[in-house]
Amino acid sequence: MDGTLVDSEKVWDIALTELAERAGGTLSTAARQAMIGSPMSRTMEIFRDDLGQPDRPEPPDVEWLTGRVFELFGAGLVWRPGALELLLAVRAAGVPTALVTSTGRRLVEVALGTLGRENFDVVVVGDEVKAPKPDPEPYRTAAELLGVPITECVAVEDSPTGIASALASGAAVLAVPAELELPPTDGVHLRETLEGVDPAYLAALLTPATA
Repeated sequence: MDGTLVDSEKVWDIALTELAERAGGTLSTAARQAMIGSPMSRTMEIFRDDLGQPDRPEPPDVEWLTGRVFELFGAGLVWRPGALELLLAVRAAGVPTALVTSTGRRLVEVALGTLGRENFDVVVVGDEVKAPKPDPEPYRTAAELLGVPITECVAVEDSPTGIASALASGAAVLAVPAELELPPTDGVHLRETLEGVDPAYLAALLTPATA
């Protein structure tokens, strides 16, 4: 979701920067980049380490951060290039579709106001799985709920954490960079944007290469 379908990482930038200021510090660029694609628990761990406040209580920060992002999400989100067109084309083709995100349920429910909850048969969120990304559980859970073998699924990702999760799950992986540069990786199909991607392109990713 974040950085793949909508340009919401910039929203997180605002909220995390403000939270760091409230804590009396400044969030480094390296720490912010390390947070991309991570579940909330890992994000908060990076946050505390970066500010040099390892004993800082986590629950109040999570509550404030979630509330601030909730406000910003509610103001509307901007689609990534080609994302809406691809999503609508996939739905028109009758392809089962799942939203698999590290973001928690409360914020995802707000984001679905932009994404359209009717565009997803299944929604798997970060705070409702035992092992979030980069573990393969989120993608395997989505495939099970869709009733589709994971090897017949294409995962679209924008972060190293998400890519690792998708690869480990057994799905084909299409990677489109957003905030982070993505190096070539075995088994990952890399594109600059989702513009021009359609259901036929995704289907081709599932076809084993022939000698």
